[in-house]
Amino acid sequence: MKRFLTELQKQRWDDHRYYHHSRINQALHFVSAASFLIGYALIFVDPVAAALVGWLVSMTTRQAGHLFFEPKGYDHVNQATHEHKEEIKVGYNLQRKIVLLVIWALSPLVLFADPTLFGLFTPWTTPADFMRQVAKIWLAIGIGGLLFRTVQLFFVRDVMTGLVWMTKILTDPFSDLKLYYKAPLFLMRGELIDPGLEKHA
Repeated sequence: MKRFLTELQKQRWDDHRYYHHSRINQALHFVSAASFLIGYALIFVDPVAAALVGWLVSMTTRQAGHLFFEPKGYDHVNQATHEHKEEIKVGYNLQRKIVLLVIWALSPLVLFADPTLFGLFTPWTTPADFMRQVAKIWLAIGIGGLLFRTVQLFFVRDVMTGLVWMTKILTDPFSDLKLYYKAPLFLMRGELIDPGLEKHA
């Protein structure tokens, strides 16, 4: 258990120091974390609503921060190129994230090609029916994406790394709230890059 927790702390620290320099990205992660927690609560009451919150709010804000606001140049704090960081990324690097997001964005088209989704659904008749069925697909994509990368890590790294990464992903909303709750305030002060990372370098 001690080794597991040490590895979890390392993955969290590496994720923060490599991929969260931008205060805009941090602020979007704060929004994402708060909405993910709402989704966590909804999963026990209405999984479909949880999937809509998770993908339309949590994932879009989270990934927008990485795709559009996080610096992609040489990382002087960690003395690493963007390419090196992408290569050693434990979870979904930007390339893998783009693939996942494309699958997510195009998945509603399946219901136009086959409204029953190979017999799993009753054909939708209203926009509300359509959105609820799309949300079910998105829920499956989210769970599938998590399990796919976890099992993949079992083979490309080891079982411990995969289980730690899955734990990190599931608990990220809690740690992100703690890490980034001040980011909107720093942004209002005009601070675009986290200077604290240089202090820890």
